[in-house]
Amino acid sequence: MGDVLFSAVAGFGATMALIVAIGAQNAFVLRQGIRREAVLVVVLICIFSDAILVSLGVGGVGALVGSSPEALTIVALVGGAFLLCYGALAARRAFKPSALETGGPETGGSLRRIVLTTLAITWLNPHVYLDTLLLLGAIAAGHGSDRWAFGVGAVSASVIWFLALGFGARLLSGFFRKPSSWRVLDGLVAATMIGLGVALVAGA
Repeated sequence: MGDVLFSAVAGFGATMALIVAIGAQNAFVLRQGIRREAVLVVVLICIFSDAILVSLGVGGVGALVGSSPEALTIVALVGGAFLLCYGALAARRAFKPSALETGGPETGGSLRRIVLTTLAITWLNPHVYLDTLLLLGAIAAGHGSDRWAFGVGAVSASVIWFLALGFGARLLSGFFRKPSSWRVLDGLVAATMIGLGVALVAGA
């Protein structure tokens, strides 16, 4: 039970560290929340998209890599190197923080347009595949038979983040527009990513 809980917490922490980075998806969700426009639809698309990608990463990459010790070593080293680079970039952002801008092209109030925009921002972002399919899949593989607990933790982080961002937007918008707030968040992201990266490389 302790190992399962540890894996779930690890999945939650890793995903949260990845998901809070400033990006087009977060900006769009926050903007829709501030405008109170199709917030539930946008949030659900983001959550279910993440759930699908995380499941593919944990089930596909996690199972494939977990069945081959050599592949596990290679992916662990590659994933570890990526995490260290990701952490270094987050640390750099912490020293030069920027505010999250919520402006952008108008959706015109069309639900269809909002849905298509949300899908495009989510699925046409190449980083999402690297983060979920490869990175989270590689980390999950390291948890062996508890990798699905890791996946549950990862999806839970996505659910909490997007619900908070979308429906708490009016309260959070001021916070996210302050560069100092992103300095703290990016500092936490950097520490988490570097810690995970060192653990992956050391355990390879």
